[in-house]
Amino acid sequence: MRASAVFALALSAVGLPGVAVVLPAAPAHAACRPDSAAGIRADARSWALEAIGPDRVAPFADGTGVVVAVLDSGVDRRHPQLRDAVLPGADFLGGGSAAADCVGHGTAVAGLIAAAPRAGVTVRGLAPGARILPVRVSEQRTVGGRVTGRAAPPGRLAEAVRWAVRRGARVLNLSLVLDEDVPAVRAAVAEAVRADIVVVAAAGRAGHRDRTPYPAAYPQVLGVGPAGPRGAPVPGAPAGPHVDLLAPGQEVLVPWPGGYAQVTGSSFAAPAVAAAAALLRQRHPHLTAAEVGARLRAAADPAPGAAAGAGLLNPHRALTMTMSPAAAGPTRLATRRRDPAHAATARRRADRAALARTVAAAGAAVLAAAGVAALVRPRRRGRLTRTARDCAAP
Repeated sequence: MRASAVFALALSAVGLPGVAVVLPAAPAHAACRPDSAAGIRADARSWALEAIGPDRVAPFADGTGVVVAVLDSGVDRRHPQLRDAVLPGADFLGGGSAAADCVGHGTAVAGLIAAAPRAGVTVRGLAPGARILPVRVSEQRTVGGRVTGRAAPPGRLAEAVRWAVRRGARVLNLSLVLDEDVPAVRAAVAEAVRADIVVVAAAGRAGHRDRTPYPAAYPQVLGVGPAGPRGAPVPGAPAGPHVDLLAPGQEVLVPWPGGYAQVTGSSFAAPAVAAAAALLRQRHPHLTAAEVGARLRAAADPAPGAAAGAGLLNPHRALTMTMSPAAAGPTRLATRRRDPAHAATARRRADRAALARTVAAAGAAVLAAAGVAALVRPRRRGRLTRTARDCAAP
């Protein structure tokens, strides 16, 4: 069996049950016919967006100046919410273009990161100011529970990672899964990490909980699993030490070639974390990639039913949490995050308490002196009284 078949990239991590899409007026291009079905409105409610809160983070950062590489099935740059966000990319699969998407998967991922807000449309990216670098490495999809379509062999995937690094990407989104540790891919990802790039990867797919997913399992890669509306992992989602964070990944509303879709899987949870990383790289440019990952994990909310160490993404807290000062070396996260106002109040209370103790001590000394005087004065007063009486006697 060829290596490309053995190490096929399963892009629909945790499955895509009933991907529903607004029927496009025309295919993305003549050779592309993404899966489509009627029924998804552009103004449909999106619990996922409500959960991660793009409106709450917008005053602090929007990802401007940060390039996010999306290694996927390409990105339909003609989508009205992505046309200004997509940079010239590269095709490492062959026979297509990174600026088109025959599957829809890459367009959905890119949209969750950088789709521009649009009147009357619910969908928007968490980091709409970021720029997407599309790198085409697969056109696979899941049909009837089976993965079909072509994928780039591991060597080409490794080349794609290196190409994205050379083109200035500061965040890599890898919504794909290898079932085995491939040395070439491991080396390329390690080079990206050494180049101070935040690497985010889907943490697995449905029915493969007993398999270690790569590149999510590589050191310093942020592995992301899908969460449902209540913050708990999606049933059947991957679990294990390779899951660093959870993000909305169940029935998520996304852009799609020619319309919009509802999708499920860790493929669509990972871009929320990649977008949050882009926000941090803009707001805190002094942070290293490792510190960005540490901050995202430290800011995460508890996730019911999640494996130890996996918290629920909280972009607002990650952007605004207080960092402890470091005299030298890398910035470290504060072990206990305290509001500066609360700290100032505590200092004032301590100062008042110290003053009260000083006053009390002084008062005690005065009272003690007054007590001694009270014992002495009556005797003196008595003598004076008798003398006065004697002098006044007739």
